Amino acid sequence: MFVKNNTIQFPTTSFAQHHRIESSNPLLFRGNAESQQRSSDDDDDGQKQKQNATSSSIPSPTLTLTTLVAVFGSYVFGTAVGYSSPTQSRIMIDLNLGVAQFSIFGSILTIGAMIGAIVSGTIADYAGRRLAMGFSQLFCILGWLAITIAEDAWWLYIGRLLVGCGIGLLSYVVPVYIAEITPKNLRGRFTAVHQLMISCGMSLTYLIGAFVNWRILAIIGIVPCLIQLLSLPFIPDSPRWLAKVGRLKESDSSLQRLRGKNADVYKEANEIRDYTETLQQQTEASIIGLFQLQYLKSLTVGLGLMILQQFGGINGIVFYANSIFTSAGFSESIGTIAMVTVKIPMTILGVFLLDKSGRRPLLLLSAVGTCLGCFLAALSFFLQDIHKWKEVSPVLALVGVLVYVGFFSLGMGAIPWVIMSEIFPINVKGSAGSLVTLVNWLCSWIVSYAFNFLMTWSSTGTFLGFAVVCGFTVIFVAKVVPETKGRTLEEIQASLNSNSIKR
Repeated sequence: MFVKNNTIQFPTTSFAQHHRIESSNPLLFRGNAESQQRSSDDDDDGQKQKQNATSSSIPSPTLTLTTLVAVFGSYVFGTAVGYSSPTQSRIMIDLNLGVAQFSIFGSILTIGAMIGAIVSGTIADYAGRRLAMGFSQLFCILGWLAITIAEDAWWLYIGRLLVGCGIGLLSYVVPVYIAEITPKNLRGRFTAVHQLMISCGMSLTYLIGAFVNWRILAIIGIVPCLIQLLSLPFIPDSPRWLAKVGRLKESDSSLQRLRGKNADVYKEANEIRDYTETLQQQTEASIIGLFQLQYLKSLTVGLGLMILQQFGGINGIVFYANSIFTSAGFSESIGTIAMVTVKIPMTILGVFLLDKSGRRPLLLLSAVGTCLGCFLAALSFFLQDIHKWKEVSPVLALVGVLVYVGFFSLGMGAIPWVIMSEIFPINVKGSAGSLVTLVNWLCSWIVSYAFNFLMTWSSTGTFLGFAVVCGFTVIFVAKVVPETKGRTLEEIQASLNSNSIKR
């Protein structure tokens, strides 16, 4: 196998090898026979190709339901991230916590997520994507129970840490699993549903948290965990992971089930098999082994997007949204409802645009919008500091936060995870995914822990700093990030990591 003009060229196999593959796998034999029949009749061939193109653009019921089960993990992710904002004042009163203690509670989620991220690739590679999701939900359930019964800060910390471990696993395995089970023309849209469900979980937690006690809100957080945990036995595992671990018949069966019983999966199954066999000739790369020239571009793109996503300020803003509105002199409840009103529609719009516009244009637009939002929020706090336009500055703060959250939801929220799931070859995906996810959560911890202290130092300076990072994101995307729309995972990985797939 070698790369030519950014496409994968597969080596030819001997007649005996080809015959063994076909005869040992009825699914592939049937696909090959159908392929030969089509080539014997040009008119029939054109008609069938048109039918295949149409069917490939329509997801099978199994693929849709499987993705829905997977993104319940994303919903859990969203509830965990959104929990601290509506509960801050009530928890601080009930358990007599100071700002520093609540900052620990808010940010310790990201410490747990870093722990989960470190082991996420290993667990997903050795146990499989489904079992990794199930394992993560056990951590989340235990964590929510600990928060529910908490009578002091330590139980809160333990519960939040356990939930963090669970979502650290989920943040890696859910987008990777979805990317591995979807066809190339649907992959971006389906993987972006991960971010949509995070937004839904976060938004509904904001809304419900405005009306119920923080202990009840923690109990409600257990419900989506149980839904995913009980549904996992009924969905297929990733065909690419099954091929990687040598379970080829199960891989073909899983692929057929995901594409539909009448779909021709011969070409896709062979491509997965050939690419996986080539990569298996190389040793699995450890995290240290990733720092080689052949993986440099993938690592630069993956790590760069995750660092810029977090240092743009997202988790500081969503963790402590209510305190931002209070500082700006605006109503918490109105600000929260407005955030939800903007966040979910913009995330849905991003899902539909991702496979139409491509990753890069949407990322560029999103980064420009977040930069503008941070600048407007900084301007609002600056006007407050100099005691000018006192009637306008609270509205300007709200508009700035809404612009930021809306444009972040459009692209920067989902696309770094989509691209992360696409750019690493299967032989390094576990270690690379662990590293990228770990860095994401490390940056998230820095921002979420420091945010309250930064706002005390200078609200204007905090948002100006975020605006600068968002501006640099525009340059990074324009110069470094590749377009992955409409390409198979094997094609993307071959073009980025060309040295790693030569025979």
